[in-house]
Amino acid sequence: MAAISPPPAPPGGSPDWPALVAERIETAVGAVRNKTTDPIVQVARAVVYGLFLGAVAAALAFCVVIAVVRICDVYLPFHPVGRRVWVVYAGGSAIFLLAGLFCWRKRRPRAA
Repeated sequence: MAAISPPPAPPGGSPDWPALVAERIETAVGAVRNKTTDPIVQVARAVVYGLFLGAVAAALAFCVVIAVVRICDVYLPFHPVGRRVWVVYAGGSAIFLLAGLFCWRKRRPRAA
């Protein structure tokens, strides 16, 4: 380890070396912190905000699906006795089935 040379004396007075050493230590610690802790804090914030937004989005999607099923069940033009929620479930299932088939088809690149 290299020895640290004492700082030069200020002109016209005694050296204020304790203050200068303390400033150099503070600068070194700040540089290490900027290179290590700050990026880790930013990554942790991104993960926490991402998880929170994902949970909110999932809850919102769940509520939207419930609302759409309820609105379709109430307002589809069927006879009141013949109205059944299975029609709405069948329509929603068909949409999700088509989306799943599309994703399944895109799962790997086509052979050349």
